[in-house]
Amino acid sequence: MKKEQQIEEGLIAKLKDLKYTYRDDIRDKVSLEANFKEHFQRLNKVNLNDSEFARLRDEIITADVFTAAKTLRETNTFRRDDDTPLQYTLVNIKDWCKNEFEVINQLRINSEYSHHRYDVIILINGVPSVQIELKTLQVTPKRAMEQIVEYKNDPGNGYTNSLLCFMQLFIVSNENNTYYFANNHKDHFAFNADERFLPIYQLADESNRKITHLHDFAEKFLAKCTLGQLISRYMVLVVSEQKLMIMRPYQIYAVKAIVDCIHQNRGNGYIWHTTGSGKTLTSFKASTLLKDNPDIEKCLFVVDRKDLDKQTREEFNKFQEGCVEENTNTETLVQRLLSEDYTDKVIVSTIQKLGLALDENSKRNQKSKENGKLTYKERLMPLSNKRIVIIFDECHRSQFGDNHKAIKEFFPKAQLFGFTGTPIFEENASYRQIDGTQASYKTTKDIFEKQLHAYTITHAIDDGNVLRFHVDYFKPDNKKKAAVSDTASKRAVVESILEKHDAATNYRRFNALLATGSINDAIEYYKLFKEVQTKFVQGVEDFNPLNIACVFSPPAEGNKDVQQIQEDLPQEKADNEQDPDKKKEALKAIISDYNTQYRTNHRINEFDLYYQDVQKRIKDHKYSNADYPHKNKIDVVIVVDMLLTGFDSKYLNTLYVDKNLKQHGLIQAFSRTNRVLNDTKPYGNILDFRSQTKEVDEAIALFSGEETGKPKEIWLVDPAPVVIDKYKKAVAALDSFMKDRDLVCEPKEVYNLKGDTARINFINQFKEVQRLKTQLDQYTDLTSEQKTQINALISEDELRSFRSSYIEIAQKLKETQQKSGSDIDPEVAQLDFEFVLFSSAIIDYDYIMSLISKFTQSEPKKQKMNREQLINMLCSNANLMEEREDIIDYINTLKAGEALNENEIKVGYQRFKTEKAAREMAETAGKHGLEAEALQKIVDEIIDRMIFDGEKLGDLLEPLGLGWKERTRKELELMEDLIPLLKKLAGGREIAGLGAYE
Repeated sequence: MKKEQQIEEGLIAKLKDLKYTYRDDIRDKVSLEANFKEHFQRLNKVNLNDSEFARLRDEIITADVFTAAKTLRETNTFRRDDDTPLQYTLVNIKDWCKNEFEVINQLRINSEYSHHRYDVIILINGVPSVQIELKTLQVTPKRAMEQIVEYKNDPGNGYTNSLLCFMQLFIVSNENNTYYFANNHKDHFAFNADERFLPIYQLADESNRKITHLHDFAEKFLAKCTLGQLISRYMVLVVSEQKLMIMRPYQIYAVKAIVDCIHQNRGNGYIWHTTGSGKTLTSFKASTLLKDNPDIEKCLFVVDRKDLDKQTREEFNKFQEGCVEENTNTETLVQRLLSEDYTDKVIVSTIQKLGLALDENSKRNQKSKENGKLTYKERLMPLSNKRIVIIFDECHRSQFGDNHKAIKEFFPKAQLFGFTGTPIFEENASYRQIDGTQASYKTTKDIFEKQLHAYTITHAIDDGNVLRFHVDYFKPDNKKKAAVSDTASKRAVVESILEKHDAATNYRRFNALLATGSINDAIEYYKLFKEVQTKFVQGVEDFNPLNIACVFSPPAEGNKDVQQIQEDLPQEKADNEQDPDKKKEALKAIISDYNTQYRTNHRINEFDLYYQDVQKRIKDHKYSNADYPHKNKIDVVIVVDMLLTGFDSKYLNTLYVDKNLKQHGLIQAFSRTNRVLNDTKPYGNILDFRSQTKEVDEAIALFSGEETGKPKEIWLVDPAPVVIDKYKKAVAALDSFMKDRDLVCEPKEVYNLKGDTARINFINQFKEVQRLKTQLDQYTDLTSEQKTQINALISEDELRSFRSSYIEIAQKLKETQQKSGSDIDPEVAQLDFEFVLFSSAIIDYDYIMSLISKFTQSEPKKQKMNREQLINMLCSNANLMEEREDIIDYINTLKAGEALNENEIKVGYQRFKTEKAAREMAETAGKHGLEAEALQKIVDEIIDRMIFDGEKLGDLLEPLGLGWKERTRKELELMEDLIPLLKKLAGGREIAGLGAYE
């Protein structure tokens, strides 16, 4: 096996082949800065004296990643000693290819708090821009990424106080596997139990074949001009979030394809990028690159629904503040089209407004003619022969045909580009209209001539950018299909949803949509949920009702906003033409219930505000119940057409289907569920109550985009028997592992494992058991026999105890891993913990306090959960790891039968925790011969400011009259006891400066 040094030497040789200059003389901060000064002076044609350079260096070095990224890309101003301004850039921002590219290795940056060494760094014009972390094959790149995160989060690290602050990209590789990701603020650059915030990419070619070997990667990605383009053109600074984003390979290829097509004036084209692949970012980057093309008069980004218009504007403005404005009416659009202002070069508008501007028969144009004024179309004539680029989002909408024809006729030199996740092919061009007649779409190819790039759902699933689907074809009462109009069947569906929802959504960690066939069906379902849940509350012990919302558009009654919304909601538009008053009253009642549940004040006359609030609450499911109580969230939203396209939420994982779906409509609806989060969301869940097996198979075959022959195996998760078999093997492997060490496979025996290697093996073995169990827990189609089979392998109580053992051992190994020093076991250093698998959405602080209250209120014989079971449940979940010990100690002070309500339990626990912390602090002070009050005061200041000031320790120890050697020893002994107390009081927050003592 190759050593790290050999991999490093091979990479440097490869970079030298790519014409990089190898600088083996740059190994520390001083030589790094001297080299930067030399490049800076040459680029800016200036000579700085020592004091000027020191001031410049101090001005540009910042702990703020976003500020550093802007400084790198802009022209900046510096005041010289004689007060004359110097306009400068750090690199050649006009032509990044003309910068000087150098490679250095084994750089050491030592500071008061950190002593880090960096494997390989690429300098662009002397500025450290790319860091490459290399590992041997036995270390997963994922662990290498986590180490970079840990380095960056160390107080005083080189990324905050040296030229390393300009780092743009990180690359990690064990030579065979290579990944890359953008630098960022801590908020966007972290691994934690709830969500992996770090977007990580692998390089791929135009057809999405992976390029993973380090040398192939270097050839394609690190060629000097390619890297310069990547940093300057294909990284995006998201102003609203102060965040750096790097585009994925397929996004870059799509942008290049559009830009090349325009540059060569080769007509129109379309981009097939699957739902969830980041089309907005791709189109934004294409638009902004066109802004600087002098041959292009205007670039229009065109959407076709009011809510998508707003959403797209917000997305664009998120990337670049104020880059697009709202076009509130057609007049504003016409004015901006005619404007010569550079800021009006890129415009976001709806296709309806563009169509109205070009429609001679519109009311506004007719009125202008009558008054002798120019029509919109006449005013826009100067643009008709100019080169205009029009980019259409979701370009397959049904009303596209007439507008497309008008646009083509008026702008003969326009180039049209379409983005779609679900193209219209010959196979899905025809559809049955609401009134029963046959109609057809134009195919995407008819409109846009040629496909420029494809990134299908098959690619995205393979890359892990979207999830696979689990489809449960449900048949109530063993019928082949539910009778659609049958109330009894709908009741069976409601009861099935109530039975299966907790499993499908991982005990309400996620939420769901119920897609219905008509507004009348939606109304009936809403009433049935109210009725059935009321009965369950009265008759089913411990039943916890679901929060149900319902959204469908009201009768338009001349309301332009509603009319515009309904242009893409054909079923709702047709439904509202029958008994509109009845539907209006039903929607009013639904909104009234919503106002009562959520303490809001929505009205049907301002329907859009209600609709936006529903969307927000679906997304707010991401917050824990402790931060945002469950009563504020929505569990299931009943819909007809709304929310089935264009809506994204990582915390929506289930779609209940009582609606006929096919082809692109089916794929769009299913794709609401498959946004990636973490291992607690292994797939998107579909519960189909219409037995649409044939329709699902046809849609998968049509949109797979791959000649794999087996697209279903890529799109759909393994059937339950296959996963049960994997689970059986994982449990058997755990059993063999324990027996090989002469231990019985029982939770209590885990504590008898000797040595870190054995504990690490247990962590890895049991993690696989838990991952498969998490998947099985969310299968909604398990038979009673399969459930018995799963439980027979490891009972729920035994599994809970194993989880407790895992968490305890993992915590200890994690603490060891976080300590610096060369004596750490390499296996421990590379261990990847996944506490997210052991966290629960429902077992949170409030839930535990509620259980403790019930424990005190029941006689021991009548208790459903005794003290031991309560503690076991707490220990088996990662949610409350920081407080677990305190809660257990508190439970042990309580007596069953001495009734306390939940509020009394919470108050009592807080008092107990405060008293316990004070006792521990007093014991620590006494052990080290210190004044308890003085130590408590210092600790209170640390927690208040979240900053550890080492000088305060000197003041604390001064009364002991120790010499400096003795005082240093005493200080370290004190910190060994103090650090765990401080961490507990910090509650998971980071105390700056504490790392120096760990």
